[in-house]
Amino acid sequence: MNKGRVTMGILDDVTSLLGNAGGQAGGVLGAVQALISEQGGLQGLVQKLQSGGLGEQVKSWIGSGQNLPISAEQIQQVLGSPQVAAIAGKLGIDPQQAAAQVAQFLPGLIDKLTPNGQLPEGGNLLAQGADLLKGFLNR
Repeated sequence: MNKGRVTMGILDDVTSLLGNAGGQAGGVLGAVQALISEQGGLQGLVQKLQSGGLGEQVKSWIGSGQNLPISAEQIQQVLGSPQVAAIAGKLGIDPQQAAAQVAQFLPGLIDKLTPNGQLPEGGNLLAQGADLLKGFLNR
């Protein structure tokens, strides 16, 4: 399959996911991209979430069924206060709001990044799609 076509398809899906959430959505996407990068890629973040007790939720996001929700408290617990505070700092909001926004976007984002029910090889697909989306949002 053409890697560029896959990336553009994911970019369309991510753009659709963000919908009319406004400029804040681009900030959340950037913060989540940084989070994924800091965890060693999408696979690293998925492993962290699974080891933090969110295995059932993550499985639903990667699979083809309905995405199970997560709460801001779960994000806070799994990522930890320093990580959530760093995200909040990037977004210019308080940590509770940052955790809530990550909890809102993360299930759909991981769902869109795993269209075949599997993690992409190398886990770098998000970075490619997010870089393209940043260029689009910054126009």
